Amino acid sequence: MVRRQTKKEIAKERIDILVKSALKEKDEALAARQAQQAKKIAMRFRVRLPYEARQLYCKKCKAFIVPGRGARVRVGSRAKTRAIRITCLRCGHTYRKILGWNKDL
Repeated sequence: MVRRQTKKEIAKERIDILVKSALKEKDEALAARQAQQAKKIAMRFRVRLPYEARQLYCKKCKAFIVPGRGARVRVGSRAKTRAIRITCLRCGHTYRKILGWNKDL
């Protein structure tokens, strides 16, 4: 019988493999299936997706989005904050990741 910790480690490795493969994949349908499988594995073994992998899913429609292909990425600076705006091209949802504060202003 495999220990629980070992199962989680195997699940993390498999998730990394699937996400990296989905990013390299040219066929969007296959990439979406691989990303969906990675998410299922994470839920099944109660493993949190790595931060880099979590950012590749739309917060609204939960679709797998690759920057440049499935999402539009814009860097903006307003007043005192700098942020990246990510727009899902499937559902149109826009969300921001704050980068930091401009000390010059």
